[in-house]
Amino acid sequence: MMKRSRHVIVSQILDICRGGANKTKIVYKANLNFRTVNPYLELLIENELLAVRRENTLIYETTERGASLLDNFKQINDQLNELNVVEQQ
Repeated sequence: MMKRSRHVIVSQILDICRGGANKTKIVYKANLNFRTVNPYLELLIENELLAVRRENTLIYETTERGASLLDNFKQINDQLNELNVVEQQ
């Protein structure tokens, strides 16, 4: 199994948090553990890519800036995948 890059993990977290997610949901859906998810959440909050609101627990939600970054990442990733298909032919 290949190790995921940091930007892939960041994009997965942003995608999971689009509708709001607690830390447990992020950990399980992104296949991380509670210790490794914290630096990612801190980074995303500091850069205003995630916002935090308190309900019964903390809910992390992708901001407009985070959604824009995620959309750009997906476009670039799609284009790179198209290049790989062309190279393999």
